[in-house]
Amino acid sequence: MNISVTKPTPEQIADMKTCPVWSCEPSSFDWSYSSQETCLILEGEATVTFDGGSVTFAAGDYVVFPKGLTCVWNVTKKIKKHYRFG
Repeated sequence: MNISVTKPTPEQIADMKTCPVWSCEPSSFDWSYSSQETCLILEGEATVTFDGGSVTFAAGDYVVFPKGLTCVWNVTKKIKKHYRFG
C-alpha cells in the first residue's frame, strides 16, 4: 500500500480549493482509511508511518492515501489541508 506525494497541477489546486478544510495542532494519532483520501497541504508538516514505511509531506504537497491504509500520523508543525474522501 503506497501513499502518493506529488506537487499538484494547477487543475488539481483549483479542484481541491472547492473541498473542505481540516487542521490539526502538533500531535500523534492512529488513523485508518475506509475510502481513498486526496488532499492538498496548505501549511504545516506531518509524517505518516504505516506497515512498510513512512512518508513526510508539507505545505504545497498533493497527497493521496489509499483505501484500507492503517497508519500513525505524527503532525510536527500545525497542519491545514483541503481534503476529499472517495
